[in-house]
Amino acid sequence: MWGKKPEQPTPPEVNEPKAANPPKPAPAFVEEKTMSSDAMRPLANSSATARLGASLHVKGEITGHEDLLVDGSVEGLIQLEDRKLTVGASAKVSADVVAREVVVYGTVKGNLRARDRIEIKKDGSVVGDLTTARIMIEDGAYFKGSIEIDKAGEAGDSDLEKPAFTRTVGAGAPKTS
Repeated sequence: MWGKKPEQPTPPEVNEPKAANPPKPAPAFVEEKTMSSDAMRPLANSSATARLGASLHVKGEITGHEDLLVDGSVEGLIQLEDRKLTVGASAKVSADVVAREVVVYGTVKGNLRARDRIEIKKDGSVVGDLTTARIMIEDGAYFKGSIEIDKAGEAGDSDLEKPAFTRTVGAGAPKTS
């Protein structure tokens, strides 16, 4: 034991926190893929439908060139030219409407002009005048107003000179189809 040093206990290892390695920035080519400008382009799919949610209320004018589903409330004018308007079951629309096609599941107070057709579904309600080439009112629907059938399929102000069949339907009158 003369030549040996007494063994000293080794101090317990203390795990010192290692410096966190900062994340390495992604290479430029990866950023280009994730930051594609495709997200900024409008949808090319013409069957896409815009939606106005149930909690939204719009006062004024809505115009556009895409289909629209309204579940909220709208006061004013809806003009969709050659597109389809769907009034959802919870919707309350107090507006004049110009569209290619109008389908009503909810409540509409206003005049509807559709170049192609108007449908009022069984729980739908419309108070206003309709101008369209084709009409469908399901049993159980409520409609009060007049219907002008425009056989030319052009529901616009210039249609006054064209011959058309007009029928006035009241709240208790039989439905037309």
